[in-house]
This record gives sequence, C-alpha cells and structure tokens, in this order.
Amino acid sequence: MAFSIIACIGKNLELGKDNDLIFHFKSDMKFFRETTRDHTVVMGANTWVSLGEKPLPNRQNLILSRSKLNNLPENTTQISNLDEFIKKNEDSDEEIFIIGGASIYRLFLPHARTLYLTEVDANKDADVFFPEFNKEEYDLTTLQSLTENEIKFNINKYTRKEN
Repeated sequence: MAFSIIACIGKNLELGKDNDLIFHFKSDMKFFRETTRDHTVVMGANTWVSLGEKPLPNRQNLILSRSKLNNLPENTTQISNLDEFIKKNEDSDEEIFIIGGASIYRLFLPHARTLYLTEVDANKDADVFFPEFNKEEYDLTTLQSLTENEIKFNINKYTRKEN
C-alpha cells in the first residue's frame, strides 16, 4: 500500500489560494473523510495551519516541517527527516495519505502508488498547484461522477502501473 495522494484539483491543476482550498464540495469532503479515516495523514506546515492547528479526527496526523513545532496535540507528530520517513514507510502495509499542500505533493509524487484526485471541470484563480504527472503511468478508475453547484467533477483513482 504505502503512500497515496488525495487532492481536489481544477482543470489547470489548481489546488488552493491564500492557504485555503478553492473548491468546496460536500461529496468530495465526505469522500476525503471516509477514505482517510483511521489512517495516517501527512501534511506540510501550511496545511496544518490551514486546519487551525487542530488534528483531523480519527487519524494519526503527521506534519512534515524542518522548523520545530511546539505543543502538538495528541495524535499529531512532526516529521523532520523526509528521506528517513519514506524509507521506513514505503513498503508499509498501511495506506498512508498525503493530504497537501503543493510542495508536499511534489515530494511524495514519485513515491505514491495511488492518486485519489477529485478533478473539477472548472478553472479558478489559484496560487498553488498540484504537480504535473504523466497520466500514462497510471491506470484510471472513475469512482464517482458528480455535479454540485452546477459544477461537474469526477473522483478518480489513479493506480501506478507495474513496471
């Protein structure tokens, strides 16, 4: 299992603006909660701040940061050595979810076996973007095709092809 990335992106790989998500869909949030519940989630310091420095419930929260984070709550741990963390966990039986932000996605993309991407059929102004990736390297499964607020989107699962 090991690393899986989960994100909601626009047509041009838009992720967020001003340290917040740019797309808010109830069904996508439900998918995120149900998919990551009872798993470990890895995030960067900016994502941690965007969550109000509160851990996501029913998950082990890991924050990747070189700066020392103080007074972390229960179920929250800091990771400061990325290479050591990847080496220790890349063959784990547990599915570990990478939940953002953009720089964390970029770091983990080469190591992720699965990408859960809510792909929105819309563009929005953004200041952070999901890293480009070669879709030819993955098998695509559309899990859900939905419309909310007159915007169409698919919740897709990309599984890295075996070499």
